[in-house]
This record gives sequence, structure tokens and C-alpha cells, in this order.
Amino acid sequence: MRKTKPKKRTILPDPKFNDARVTRFVNDMMWDGKKSISFKIFYETMDIIENKMKDAEVAPLEVWRKALDNITPAVEVKSRRIGGATFQVPMEIRSDRKISVGNKWLILYARKRSGRSMSEKLAAEIMAAYNEEGGAFKKKEEVHRMADANKAFSHFRF
Repeated sequence: MRKTKPKKRTILPDPKFNDARVTRFVNDMMWDGKKSISFKIFYETMDIIENKMKDAEVAPLEVWRKALDNITPAVEVKSRRIGGATFQVPMEIRSDRKISVGNKWLILYARKRSGRSMSEKLAAEIMAAYNEEGGAFKKKEEVHRMADANKAFSHFRF
């Protein structure tokens, strides 16, 4: 490798919750550089979650964090070509990739939901992931099942 690795950019915390993970999530949700709209959607989502989960007495940010922890995968399968055959080799995921994969799955399955606005769809998906159900949680389970089924090829890891 001739070039040096680019420096990791520090992500500033968001203005309302003072959390860098929120900013990273908002950055993943953003389209066409419209960060203010993305922040607005996220904060509206937190308000919706707060209204719907009044009896649970948990902060909406804690619900969101727990939902992300529930859908974040620990392993994934990668294709490795060995001697003409392609194997699905289970591998552990790096910590920064775990976060980005979890964010992207949550956003993807929120966008696929039916609903009026993105904030309503995102709130529904977050609450579903919090209760260990919904599209993003099923995706995580599916990925873990694939890794478990291909455990025999784990010796091809390098």
C-alpha cells in the first residue's frame, strides 16, 4: 500500500441529546446532504416514541439504543473462493461496521414500512426492534442463522 490510511473523522454530538451515536445515525439516514431534515425526522421520532411508550417509563433515547443493540449483528458471512468453490465463511464483524450495519438495517426497514411520514415509520420500526420483532430484527436473526449453518467453513477464515 502506497497511500496512508485516511484519518478517522470525529463525529460531533447532536445538539439535543449530546450523543455522537445519534449524529452517526442521522448521517446514515440523510439523503442529498439534507442534515437538518434528517435531524428533524429523528427528533420527531423520539417525540412519537415518548408519547406511545408513556407507561413504560423509559427515555425514548434508551428505547432507541436498546433497539439498535437488539438488531446489531455479531457475525456475518463472507464469500471466499477456495479451489474453484465458493464458501460462505462466517466472520466476526468489526465494531465500527457493527454500528453502521445496524443503523442501515433499521433505516432500510423503516423506509419499507407503510405509514404517513418517515418519523412515524422509523418510530414503529424502533419500537418493534425494542420488542425484538420487526424487519431489522428478522434480518439479524437470518444473518446469524446463515453464520451458524456455515460454521463448518469457519476454518477458511484468515
